[in-house]
Amino acid sequence: MEILYTAHATASGGGREDGHSKTDDGKLDVKLSTPKEMGGSGGDGTNPEQLFATGYSACFLGAMRFAAGKAKVDLPKEATVSADVGFGKRDDGEGFGLKVILTASAPGIDAETLKDVMDRAHIVCPYSHATRGNIEVELRQA
Repeated sequence: MEILYTAHATASGGGREDGHSKTDDGKLDVKLSTPKEMGGSGGDGTNPEQLFATGYSACFLGAMRFAAGKAKVDLPKEATVSADVGFGKRDDGEGFGLKVILTASAPGIDAETLKDVMDRAHIVCPYSHATRGNIEVELRQA
C-alpha cells in the first residue's frame, strides 16, 4: 500500500483516565477521562470512543461523497453521518470490544439511493475496512 499521509499522536499520563493525548503538529490536544458508566471519574476530558466516533463519522461521510460521485449521485452538502460507538465486555470474557452504529442523513435523496451510497461507502471507507470482521458496524438512515 502506498502511504499518502501519516498522522502522529501520543498519549501520556493515565491514558484514558486522567491522561492526555496530542498530535505532533498541535492541531489536536485533548485531556482524557473515563466516563462514569465505565467506572471512571466522568471528568471533563474526552475519551477514545468519542475520538473514534468523530474520526469514523468524518471518514464515512467522505467515503459517501466519493461513492456518490462514482455512482453519479449528487450528495447534498447538508448530508451528515453520526457515529455511536459502544464499549463493552466481549462475549469471550477476554477483554473489551466496540460496536458502531453509523446513521446517515441526506436531504433530497431517496432511501434506496442513500442505502446504495452507504453500502458503497462501507466498502471504500478505511475505517470500515479496518474494522471489518473485528467489530459490528450497523448502517442506518436518519
